[in-house]
Parts: sequence; C-alpha cells; structure tokens
Amino acid sequence: MERAEEMDNFISAAQVPVYEQLDRLSEHNSDPEEVIQPHRRQARREKVPKEPMDVKIPQERNVDQEQVHRSRDEQLPGRPENTTTTESPKRWDRCRRGHFLHGPYPATHFGPKACILPNPTSVMHIQDPASQRLTWSEPPVNVLVIKKIRDESLLEPFKQLCRFLVEEKQLVVYVEKKVVEDSALSNDEAFHTIRNQLCSFREGYDDISKCIDLIVCLGGDGTLLYASSLFQGSVPPVMAFHLGSLGFLTPFKFESYKTEVTKVFEGNAAIVLRSRLKVKVVKDIKHVQETVNKYKVEENGLVPQSHTDKEAGTITIQLQALNEVVVDRGPSSYLSNVDLYLDGRLITSVQGDGVIVSTPTGSTAYAAAAGASMIHPNVPAIMVTPICPHSLSFRPIVVPAGVELMIMLSPDARSTAWVSFDGRKRQEIQHGDRIKITTSCYPVPSICCHDLVYDWFESLAECLHWNVRKKQTRLSDSPDSSDTEN
Repeated sequence: MERAEEMDNFISAAQVPVYEQLDRLSEHNSDPEEVIQPHRRQARREKVPKEPMDVKIPQERNVDQEQVHRSRDEQLPGRPENTTTTESPKRWDRCRRGHFLHGPYPATHFGPKACILPNPTSVMHIQDPASQRLTWSEPPVNVLVIKKIRDESLLEPFKQLCRFLVEEKQLVVYVEKKVVEDSALSNDEAFHTIRNQLCSFREGYDDISKCIDLIVCLGGDGTLLYASSLFQGSVPPVMAFHLGSLGFLTPFKFESYKTEVTKVFEGNAAIVLRSRLKVKVVKDIKHVQETVNKYKVEENGLVPQSHTDKEAGTITIQLQALNEVVVDRGPSSYLSNVDLYLDGRLITSVQGDGVIVSTPTGSTAYAAAAGASMIHPNVPAIMVTPICPHSLSFRPIVVPAGVELMIMLSPDARSTAWVSFDGRKRQEIQHGDRIKITTSCYPVPSICCHDLVYDWFESLAECLHWNVRKKQTRLSDSPDSSDTEN
C-alpha cells in the first residue's frame, strides 16, 4: 500500500512541467530526486523546523544589457501566469543559460507590438520552430521601408508600396533621408503628396529602434542585412521582397505585395528566427586612436558605438551580426595567425587567409564559398570556417550556440589582422585586442512566404542551384551483353 502511494506521488510529480522542476532545482539547489518527490522534502521540513534567517541584499553591480533583458519579468511561452514571482525570472534565467548549450532564450517580442504567438504545449526552453507564428498585441502603426540604393528600377515599386501603406492602410512610413532626397522622387509631382508624409531618418544619428512595428525590405539580401544593423536590440518582424540580384533571404514576390502585406497585418504568419552573433571587440584605447588617425572615417564609421573603460585603458565595441564575423589578413602579404579560444580554452591557431565565424543564416554566404556546410537557420549553432588555411586537415566545424568564442592575434603573428561584421564596419585588430563572439538573444524574425522549411529549400534550389544535375537515363528493356552471356 505504501509503495502504491509512493508511485502515485511520483506520477503526480512527473506531470509537473519541466520549467517548474528546473525552478525547484535552482531554488533549493537539490538533486532531481527531491524535485520529483516533493513529499519527502516536506517530511524532512516537518521533522526539523528551521529558524528564519536574515537575508542580506547584495550591492548593486553593473549588469550586461542582455542579462537585464533576459531577467525581465515577462510571460514565457507555456508558463502559467500565476507562477511569476520577483525571484523566478532570475532562477529561470540561471537554469536557462547554465543548463543548456542551445544559446540564450531568444526574445519573443519584436519591436513595440509584435511577438510570437505563445504555444501552451511547448515545455522546451526554445519553442518548436514549426509553431512559430506571428501575432500582434496591437495593430501595427509605424512601418520602416528599406529600399536598395542606387537602383532606379526599384523607384516604381517603392512608390507603389508607400502609396498603399499611407493611403489605403493609413500607416506611418519611415524611410532613409537619402532615399527621400533622391532627385527622381523629388521631381515626381504625382508622388509629392505621399513624399511629404514620409518620416525620414539618418543612420547613426536618429534612433528609430523603439518605434518601428514592421520592416519591409525592397531589394536583395543586402537590404535585410542593413535592416538588421539598424537594430542592435530587439528587431521588428521583417518582410523581404525579392527585387535584388540573389534574393536568398527575400522569399516574397512583389507582384502580389498588397495581398501579402495584408496577410501579415492580420497576423498568424509563419516566421523563422534568424539568430545573430553578439560581438564584443575589446581594444586598447591607443590602438583605436591610431586607427582613426590612419584611416578615413566614412559614413558608418570605423568605430561604432562603444564603451570606454579609462581605468583599464580599453574600449569595448559591441555589435550584432546576422551573417558572419570575418577576421582576415587585410592588405598584408603575410599569413594571418590568430588564436581561437572556446569558453576560455585555446582550441587551435588559424594560419591562413583568415577565419569566418557565422550563424546558420550566414552558412549560405561567405562560409559556403569557403567550403562550409549549409545549415538551416533554425538550427542553434555557430560555424567556424577557415579561409584558405595552410593545412590539409583544417576542416570547418560547428559548435553549440551557447559557447563563447574569442579570437586574438597569436604572439608570433607577423602582422595585424582585420575584422568586419556582415561586410561592414571594418577595422584593424592589433596585438592585445580581443574579439568575443556568442549567440545573441535578439534574433531577426523573418516572415516566411510559405513555411520555414519550404522557403529555405526553395532558396537553395532557385538561388544557389543546389544539387542541379542532368538526370540519369533509365536502362533499356533489351538485355545487355553480360545478361546474354549468363
């Protein structure tokens, strides 16, 4: 009889969701047996009463902005509302980050009003990709339209889309200032009324990250990469129309833009969360000043927004990369010689033209040209691909998304190296500088035209002609010579 009651308690505890069991593990710092069988722990408490203890509140300390985001008291998919307390977000963050290698829990709110439709059946720390559907807490109001520059063929689609969003949908449209000031638009009298209603911004000067509800890209893959660079935190949903050269990341056809945009506004669209890399470049202040003096600072700057630690004499530059971080030898004729660390341990030295650290989205870009495998964007991973390594055995590798990679110049390096982020903000890396790379918790929610599997394989076939080969013919019905001999 006692054994039966114990089994009933075990079954009841096994039905507790996984996140509650993890919370109990973190809260009591106990073994799983105590979590699964809570009645035993309760019996021990009744036998040995404990005196109340004074709790000392730790002093405030500086916390990384991403940690603040993860510890924010927000509703997690599939988590009951009445289980949220002031301490549970910290416990859940510790379990979520410390017990898994899949990277941080991705942000599920994109901009002010968009989020993923919660899935009550999801008990994993990452939601099932097949159930990722876009929903709106409020109707979208502000739309950012990114147009490929220096392409006159996109002027007419751009004007059609803006007229549709402003006149028919009654939305506020944001565009770049250089697009509004284009002479082809300013000289068009029929578009004059719409042009006066557009809100313009300048990259690096105007912060629009907190007011945009939806991003619409007109162009190729570069427009989506540029849109990602404008949002270093939470990224609104991105709807990309194929009007460029390659279009691997742009699944929508512009011919049916009114129907497709209306469907997105109605919600319940399939989305794929394209993970990004959070990159921190720690440099000596003297090195930064030498770089600025030696090289011309252009419009997107050699040195982006950064944090300076005067006591340590360093400056930390933080960016988000959607495709890849590339470290190469730059203009030097010597081999680049950099050390690669994984979670603080030296794993290898890269001697060659450089190394690519890419996301699954970037696996079909520069990494594919360097011989890496192509990975679906929903696979939580980071790829490390050497560029022309001076070694016959250096093959590309895939590591869990939760690790932290660090790249430094080797002590024996004969020259400096150069680093770029999605092909932009290129800067020099000298001895003592460090590049820290890990998976960001701010992905790019890319809206799918069909679904996240079909769109990816269609892009492989249409854009990269994956596995295109002349079909093998069937054998003829007549027996060959070998058959007749037998």
